[in-house]
Amino acid sequence: MTDDVEVDFGEDGLVPAVAQDADSGEVLMLAYVSPEALELTRETGRAHYYSRSRDELWEKGATSGHTQSIREVRVDCDADTLLYLVDQTGGACHTGHRSCFYRTVDGDDVGERVFDPDDVYE
Repeated sequence: MTDDVEVDFGEDGLVPAVAQDADSGEVLMLAYVSPEALELTRETGRAHYYSRSRDELWEKGATSGHTQSIREVRVDCDADTLLYLVDQTGGACHTGHRSCFYRTVDGDDVGERVFDPDDVYE
């Protein structure tokens, strides 16, 4: 029998979560998770996050249809960062790219654009 790991949500009540494609290992995005977002993720099997800019809970893909089905949630050694291993439907990035990490610091575009955000976020 295993016991749940107590996640350290820190002073602001949030932890970073990296979303990674469960099959390819591609890093798709980084977002923040509140205790409620983690609970909903575990209950529904769909990725939930907390938007610091909008100050609200959100389900990935609720607007766009570009969802993340959770295969597994992992926690790091300090219990203050999560890894969501996901099956990504469509793009993970609101810019239309498969991954939010679609460019280098030199400004080179190295990622695949999989949808037009103007068509999705009217």
